[in-house]
Amino acid sequence: MVISIKILFICSRNKWRSLTAEKIFQGIHGYSIRSAGTENNARVKVTAGHIGWADLIFVMEKKHIRRLQDMFGNLLSEKKVICLGISDEYTYMDPELVEILKSQVSQYIHIPEGF
Repeated sequence: MVISIKILFICSRNKWRSLTAEKIFQGIHGYSIRSAGTENNARVKVTAGHIGWADLIFVMEKKHIRRLQDMFGNLLSEKKVICLGISDEYTYMDPELVEILKSQVSQYIHIPEGF
């Protein structure tokens, strides 16, 4: 039986940063990946279901931690939330954003060689 670690990536609108993260990390053996946004106009707005599902939550900026705490404070108490410190200056699949994500996230999860 394969146990996968469920990872949720959060940004504001779920259009560039968290969606890029979902795309590039999807398919790594042993991980299930989803993404969402904190704003009302997000492509996929984060819900209590997302928080409950996730084993590990990566946010792009400190403001996303605050927003999640405001929306789901009680649900976050058992969750590991990590701020990647990636500002909103990249577009979807921007090569620089991809490299930053790989570098930052690899400190917390195993990314296969040559990925």
